[in-house]
Amino acid sequence: MATIYLAGGCFWGVEKYMSLVNGVIQAESGYANGTTDSPSYQDVTTGRTGYTETVRVDYDPEVAPLPFLLDLFYEAIDPTTLNRQGNDVGTQYRSGIYYTDPADGPIIGRSLAELQERYDEPIVIEAGPLTGYTPAEEYHQDYLDKNPGGYCHISRDLFEKAASAVPDSE
Repeated sequence: MATIYLAGGCFWGVEKYMSLVNGVIQAESGYANGTTDSPSYQDVTTGRTGYTETVRVDYDPEVAPLPFLLDLFYEAIDPTTLNRQGNDVGTQYRSGIYYTDPADGPIIGRSLAELQERYDEPIVIEAGPLTGYTPAEEYHQDYLDKNPGGYCHISRDLFEKAASAVPDSE
């Protein structure tokens, strides 16, 4: 098993989206890379803690390799918009990719370079080591399963695509 942390706006949609991917064992909403201890949702929404809403993705790299997961992630966000996804605005909604395995750094770097080739505007996805993570409160976990009509900046069509996506065979 491997773990990657993906921030792409409101974590409700990113969590649901990633949980649908074959090879993802668990997706958990939380807060990453801030400056305080044990942040709460109320703390993070102030935009003053440095945290971003993030999803911890535990996955089987034999079934869902990291480049495949990153490609799916890029489809769910606007990689050129700083501190905003959908209707959510603020540093707590910035896009990011955080890792705990140093071997993931070059993979992420190559992936972002390939993504940049597809855009004229600069890619603004933050990438680097995870410096801290706190799981979100229980009511945020599996939020869209508990609240099927809840707000989500990711289109329902992408949820269906994630559930049927398979990595390219190389």
